[in-house]
Amino acid sequence: MTNTIKLDIMSDPICPWCYIGKTHLDKALADTPDHPFVIEWHPFQLNPDMPLDGMDRRAYLEGKFGGKEGAVRAYAPVVEHAEAAGLKIDFEGMKRTPNTLDAHRLIHWAGIEGRQTAAVSALFQAYFVDARDIGDHDVLADIADGIEMDAAVVRKLLTSDADEEDIRKRDAHSRSMGVNSVPTFIVAGKHAVPGAQPPELWAKVISELSAAA
Repeated sequence: MTNTIKLDIMSDPICPWCYIGKTHLDKALADTPDHPFVIEWHPFQLNPDMPLDGMDRRAYLEGKFGGKEGAVRAYAPVVEHAEAAGLKIDFEGMKRTPNTLDAHRLIHWAGIEGRQTAAVSALFQAYFVDARDIGDHDVLADIADGIEMDAAVVRKLLTSDADEEDIRKRDAHSRSMGVNSVPTFIVAGKHAVPGAQPPELWAKVISELSAAA
């Protein structure tokens, strides 16, 4: 297929539904190698007011969901859908909820080098599977190295405020357009598809786009 179609994805590297949603999309894209999508990832912080050094994950979840039982209830569907998608998430190993501003900066810099989706994948892997603190500069530099970016350059950028304002503005812009949860997928700049949609839905979308083309 020659006609390309932009697929903009608003996402946060600590959002389990974003991880599940990407997994579903990846499956659909793998099943249709000639899909028309050109993907760009956009910053959306679930917790824009999170302290820069993050916070204890248990305290965060219990505060957000009104105690331990509330947190367990809120995460039950996540566990169920992750398992159905074949994902193993190390919830027990995850000790901190990070501020994701720096992770979003890494995704932005990776995009300049054509490695954006690789960065998103590596961040999901680091946070959900390896239970690493993706707010930590050493971890982010190591992730950059793993996707063939210059870790020393990334580390230097992370110690500066480079592109922080840009990330915040892009996040605010998405909210002003009505995005209030992630993942949110925008097809061809006009059709919003919210949530972690199953591969079958993406197969249908790709089929319809192909027919229209």
